[in-house]
Amino acid sequence: MCGRFTLTADPADLQEAFYWVNFGNASITPRYNIAPTQGVAVVPNNGQNTLDFFTWGLVPSWAKDPSIGSRMINARSETLAEKPSFRTAYKRRRCLILADGFYEWTQNPGEKAKTPMLIRMKDGKPFAFAGLWEDWQSPDGSQILSTTIITTQPNRLLAPIHNRMPVILPAEAYPDWLAIGEVPASRLDPLLQPYDPDLMEAFPVSRMVNSPKNDQPECIRPV
Repeated sequence: MCGRFTLTADPADLQEAFYWVNFGNASITPRYNIAPTQGVAVVPNNGQNTLDFFTWGLVPSWAKDPSIGSRMINARSETLAEKPSFRTAYKRRRCLILADGFYEWTQNPGEKAKTPMLIRMKDGKPFAFAGLWEDWQSPDGSQILSTTIITTQPNRLLAPIHNRMPVILPAEAYPDWLAIGEVPASRLDPLLQPYDPDLMEAFPVSRMVNSPKNDQPECIRPV
């Protein structure tokens, strides 16, 4: 799974990486320890190519209680077309979730404790997770726009660390992923592949990332 990630890039670098996205007046501040139920930067496939902020944790339109979102922060790529919670969004509501790193925890041999690892691109540049989004309307008329990160099998860099990894989309896949309207799974499934491990790096970081209260530069420093 992917339960924490980062978005620390300078807004100018983000705009350069996603030059076709309208950032508008979005206030982007460095985030070193993004956790579920918090707001995350997304580009939904609504035809506007505009940056927005959605709640991390998918709340399906049919949900009676929005608290279900805290249990739906990830969606397995292998079952997207089958699961009632994800299949409609997979066809119609996809998004990019902007990031520049993510954390996984690896088991220490002979210990109960786990070591947090930061995984990012070797060049340090931002990237995008493949995500799904939903628009939940409450009985009182309020709205929750929410999202989930799609996961897949790990590449050879991640395999010793964790048995899943988030789907990171290459830039050439963005147009297909953000296509408007209903798209068949046969066109989308090939995009959900483990990312090239030769472009990535992983290293241990402080256990302070275990608490979402800690959101500071020390979280991403190698130890």
